Formats: sequence, structure tokens, C-alpha cells
Amino acid sequence: MERKFFLRQGLTALGAAFVMPLAHSCQKEDTTSPTTTTTTDGSSTTTTGTCTVAPTETEGPFPTHSPSSYVRSDIRDDREGYELSATITIGKVSNSCAALANVIVDIWHCDAAGNYSEYGGTQMQSTNYTSVHFLRGRQVTDANGQVKFTSIFPGWYQGRATHIHVHIFDAAGNSLNITQIAFPEGTGSALLAVSGYSKGMSGYTYNASDSIFKDDTTGVQLATVSGSTSSGFTLAIQLNVA
Repeated sequence: MERKFFLRQGLTALGAAFVMPLAHSCQKEDTTSPTTTTTTDGSSTTTTGTCTVAPTETEGPFPTHSPSSYVRSDIRDDREGYELSATITIGKVSNSCAALANVIVDIWHCDAAGNYSEYGGTQMQSTNYTSVHFLRGRQVTDANGQVKFTSIFPGWYQGRATHIHVHIFDAAGNSLNITQIAFPEGTGSALLAVSGYSKGMSGYTYNASDSIFKDDTTGVQLATVSGSTSSGFTLAIQLNVA
């Protein structure tokens, strides 16, 4: 089964009963207030625009089996690749997207070759990584609504653009949203500099054609990425929940 086909059929394969309670998160709730993100070192950036709930996406096909076991900020393990420092800010739409503290943020993504840990040995992913847990982690947002992860720049696989999965829970463990982070594209972008590594970019699926990101016309899921292959990359994004 091709990954692209699986993703399109994700709700059925994973069970609609699990995903449907989250459907309300797909509704776009807007305000006209600017969004200010303050980092833990005291700096801040403000972006003017709509305050919008991050679109809900499928959790599969490679969700973390036991996310509560991976409370950590450095999720690299033995994976090689260009270092990526990711700062994710969670905001609350009903409070003008103000920072939301004490919520749980899980992330996971593929390695440079496009493989996920905890899975493999199948037609979908031939390399068997069922016994390892690289590139998966969990953190709790601080007073600024932020979590920080140290990882590698994700690779890509057939049918999908480069991406990071995110699952947000409240402090009691109730699901608030499942979404995904997209990467900027275009001439000179970090994506074209490193994504795919030795695979190159032949056969790559861009955001506009990706089954998940092609409907994100306002760029809610698009991160800001900067850096270089010599010094590493930084990623920043605010994801809002209802």
C-alpha cells in the first residue's frame, strides 16, 4: 500500500470513532488581534493577521505508541542529519490566541531517509525500526506557551511534503488537536538545501500538491525556518487550539 493512499484513507484505517470528536478543531475561528510570541530568552516577534485554529489532520500512519514514555526535549537518539531547534508556541483562540501554558505537546517525524521509528518491516516501510523510538518526544508548555525540541531536519517520503506531526493535549490528557507542521519552499529555502539529504529532491511532493497541506491557503501550518547546513536550523511556529 502506498503511503499517499494510506494518508488519504487515514480516517478509515485508524478508526473514525477516534478522530471524529476532534472535528470541531477544523472550524476556523478568527480574531483580528495580532499574535505576539515571546521566547524564553526574552525576545519576541509579532505577526499581524487572523487568529486561527490549526487544521486537524490524521494522526497516522505512524503515531507514537507510548508518548508518555518519551518526555524529553532532545529527540535525536542516533539519527544523523542537520540539527533543527524547534520552538512551538500553543495559543488559545478563545483568548485572542494568547499563550497557553501547561498543555502537553507531542511531536514525531521521519528521519533523513524518510523512515519512522516504531514501525517497519512492511510494504509501507521496508526498513524495520519497530524496536527503536527516535525522533519522538513530549514536552509541557511553559508560561509563554512554548515547548522546545532538538531534532534533525526531517527528510521526506513518497507522496508527502516534509512535515512534523503534532498532537496537543490539555493537562488532564484530553486531546485538543492533532495537526502537522509544513516547511517553507522555494529558491534558497532551507527545505531545498537539506530536505531529502542523499535522496535528493527527485519525486518530492510540494506543499501545494500534498494531500494534507494543499488546503492550507492561509499558511497556518507553515513554520518559519532559518539557518544553514553548517550552523544548523531553527524552526518557529504558533499553533492555536479552540
